[in-house]
Amino acid sequence: MKEREVMEYMEKISGLGIVPGLDSIRELCRRLGEPQKELQFVHIVGTNGKGSASAYISSVLKWGGYRVGKFVSPVIFEYREIIQVNDRMITREALGRNMDRIKMVCEEMVADGLPHPTPFEIETALGFLYFQEKKCDIVVLEAGMGGLLDATNVIENTCVAVIASISMDHMKFLGGTLEEIAAQKAGILKKDCAVVTVKQKPEVMEVIERRAEALGCPMTVADGGAARHVRYGLEKQHFDYKEFSKLEIALAGQYQIENAVLALEVMNILGGKGFPVEMPKLRKGFAEVKWPGRFTVVGRKPYFIVDGAHNEDGARRLAQSVEFYFTNRKIIYIMGVLRDKEYEKIIALTHSLADQIITVTTPENSRALPAYELAKEIALVHPDVTAVDSLEEAVEMSYLLAKPEDVIVAFGSLSFLGRMMKIVEERNHG
Repeated sequence: MKEREVMEYMEKISGLGIVPGLDSIRELCRRLGEPQKELQFVHIVGTNGKGSASAYISSVLKWGGYRVGKFVSPVIFEYREIIQVNDRMITREALGRNMDRIKMVCEEMVADGLPHPTPFEIETALGFLYFQEKKCDIVVLEAGMGGLLDATNVIENTCVAVIASISMDHMKFLGGTLEEIAAQKAGILKKDCAVVTVKQKPEVMEVIERRAEALGCPMTVADGGAARHVRYGLEKQHFDYKEFSKLEIALAGQYQIENAVLALEVMNILGGKGFPVEMPKLRKGFAEVKWPGRFTVVGRKPYFIVDGAHNEDGARRLAQSVEFYFTNRKIIYIMGVLRDKEYEKIIALTHSLADQIITVTTPENSRALPAYELAKEIALVHPDVTAVDSLEEAVEMSYLLAKPEDVIVAFGSLSFLGRMMKIVEERNHG
């Protein structure tokens, strides 16, 4: 298949949606020769922070000299980002060749009376095939949703199970309480594997501890509050943690210190499992991390920030960072959300910091909440909100409203931020 044909095929089967469970992915992997069994994994779950933790861990391992596979979702700029080796996307040739093979196996499964694998199951299997082909030393594997019944949980060789911050999200699939969601996330733990988590709410921590104890998993809790000599910044942030000193990260947001500390604890454990990284290379790995769409500066004078806050916890973290970095500044929001998210809570947590709010419809997404519906909801609590027809119009309006010392913050669904970043870049360089 050519890349265009791959995209057409994935679009054709997109109606299969999300089907939690491992039977289909197990059968797909079995027919593909069990590529995942030849790989070692760092498996990452969490409501917020798992993408950043994945970026830190994979960058440090790469700078440490290892061949590192990385599987992430959702993507920001283009489809092939989902599968990377040492930060290079899967090649178009490998994408088409491996997808041809997977499509054939899927058709065989249907012919045998089995369900057609879902798009995410296919992408997961595609990742395993490519990582096997590239002879990756280790794979940093980000779960799609949940953990226990997520397609990525077909793996067996987990070096470290990583649990980032857990909060309410995807309740339709994961459960209506924090305990139920935590039980799904903690489902990635395998017997005797190491587990690293951030400090969680007590009810969440209890679920993780119980699961870890039952499986004999040694557990480490990363404490972002124990970071020392922290110097926050929009372009660079610095901190020390335990024996790690003079660390620099380029990702903004107060919460990034917690994500970086989580990654440090993971690296501590990996060092004893055959993946040591010398301190100078570890520092380099942290300093070089890029993770677009997470409180990312894409323009200056005025500052233009994009952030993927798409749930309650993400909105709370975004609001804290906006208040911290931009006290006494005029703030203009561009908001776009999906209708199946708790957008009322996102609005409640963020609206008070904005002077003006522009709403957009996330393009080319059947789950998008129309801009005018979002604007009607915001108007119940904020006096100055405008719905616009396109991302381009939103960017132009925000720049007309902003003076050089003001701040524009675009947030909501990650699915529109890549396009938003390109529009801003083209405008500012044009």
